[in-house]
Amino acid sequence: MRQVFTLWPTGDHAAPRRNLAPDGMPGWAGQKGPAAQAARWTGQDWLFLGVASLPVLALGLLVADGLHLTIATSLICALAIGLAALAIATHRRRIAALQQALEDSRRWNDTLFQRSGISLWREDWSHARDAVLELLGQGVRDMQSHFAAHPDQLRAIRRGVIIKDVNDFAVLRAGADSKEQLLGSLDNLLPDTDQTFVQWLVAFANGDSFYRSETHITMPDGQEVDTLFNAGLPVNHREFEDILVSDLDITAYKTTQALLAQAEQDLARAMRVSTMGALTASIAHEVNSPLAAIMSSAEAALRWLGRDTPDLPEAREAIGNVVAAASRARVVVEQTRAFLSNASQKAAPQDMTEIARDSVTLIERELRAHGVSTHIDAPEGLAPVMADRVNIQQVMVNLMMNAAQAMEDAPGQRDLTIALRPVPGGIGVAIRDKGPGIAPERLQTIFQPFYSTREGGMGMGLAICKSCIEAHGGRIWAETAPGGGAVFHFELPLAG
Repeated sequence: MRQVFTLWPTGDHAAPRRNLAPDGMPGWAGQKGPAAQAARWTGQDWLFLGVASLPVLALGLLVADGLHLTIATSLICALAIGLAALAIATHRRRIAALQQALEDSRRWNDTLFQRSGISLWREDWSHARDAVLELLGQGVRDMQSHFAAHPDQLRAIRRGVIIKDVNDFAVLRAGADSKEQLLGSLDNLLPDTDQTFVQWLVAFANGDSFYRSETHITMPDGQEVDTLFNAGLPVNHREFEDILVSDLDITAYKTTQALLAQAEQDLARAMRVSTMGALTASIAHEVNSPLAAIMSSAEAALRWLGRDTPDLPEAREAIGNVVAAASRARVVVEQTRAFLSNASQKAAPQDMTEIARDSVTLIERELRAHGVSTHIDAPEGLAPVMADRVNIQQVMVNLMMNAAQAMEDAPGQRDLTIALRPVPGGIGVAIRDKGPGIAPERLQTIFQPFYSTREGGMGMGLAICKSCIEAHGGRIWAETAPGGGAVFHFELPLAG
């Protein structure tokens, strides 16, 4: 039988399992499902009726005196017993209805949990709840900044979150043999390169009603997949013990998105090469003329001076022509530089926190490939800076990639921290890594063009960063971080 066609790509590990009868019919065709429960009497019901009837019969026998009274007493006893039987029957029908409603509710819950078509995870976040409450009690209000400064504490909280149960689709999607492979600490599911766990704690501290984000998780076979997850957040202490999280596999979507982004980069690079080729030809054409004039005038001056009797007036005129031609060449270079500068600078008020987050998103896959755990420490209410968004993103991407490459062979956790702080007249950005650091004698030379310590590097990245920041009226520098690693600082002026 053919595979169902779908516009949403599905990997082999999440292909649906088929249930076919020997005759080729689907398995559900021969299953009628549980029938509605009838209101049947149980042995306890009959026993209760008998026990209830005994006092009535005994009272009838005591008061019976004469035939007419005996008949009346018997009728009254029969009526009382009938009413008791009716009450028991009504009670039994009510119980049967409640049991049926309970069974329907259980079956509906099972339908939602097991056959919803998405992965569902029941998780116990009570450890995280207690940790957030403790920090709030200590006066901590900025959870993101706190955990950016204490990443090991964040990891300890993550280890305390427990996956209690998963549905069958989660097991199927993970390619696991049983749900037991997925249960246990959330630390087994979320890799250290995840950047979203801290946002859960921020959402708890803010009292948010739900949380939605995109991250990547580690499957039992070690494969990392991209996922979009969503969860309604608790409204009381007890609900932290049973949070239902849904997740959707977006690995294929992210792969396609990355291919599209790469195609756009290749196109942009081709356009830049084409533009640079045309620009180079134009500059060569504009500069070659004054260079030719300089050459011919200089040769003429040498000839006038090389005579037995130097002709100083002619030589002076030739040298004047050299100066004039050199001035024309300088004007061409300055005009070209001014054109490029004006074309690339589109300064406008910018939110540095958003630029930092977008920059991390741009190279999230590269950071993940280097095993980097990224932490953004940005207080709320930072004033906007006057900057060209694309240029500053390029600076941050360059510095973060340098940091990731510096930590490539570093032992232990590879934490990359991006800290934003207000400074007099502007906003300061510090990008810190846990790499080998920078030798003091190289701190002043690393921003020079063509200076590189990496094999195959052109040594232009930091030089371009320096030119870009200084073109914005800011400054950039580097230093060795206390406790090891390097930290790159740059400052940008406030808008207005």
